[in-house]
Amino acid sequence: MKITKDMNIIEVVQKYPETIEVFMYAGMGCFGCHVAQFETVEEGARAHGIDVDALVDALNEIVDAVEAEEVATAK
Repeated sequence: MKITKDMNIIEVVQKYPETIEVFMYAGMGCFGCHVAQFETVEEGARAHGIDVDALVDALNEIVDAVEAEEVATAK
């Protein structure tokens, strides 16, 4: 698992920009907020009434999919 619930939201978005769509779909535009620098994925999810584990799973799924696509196109 690349992304965990204790990572800061901005850290996740900077390292994995493809996760922006997942946050937006979940109703979390937090990456544009100054609080995202200090707020963890878990804190942000709870503040928005989102299932933390489901969000972390979705974030990791998109990262895995993008990485798999990059590997496939590199061959």
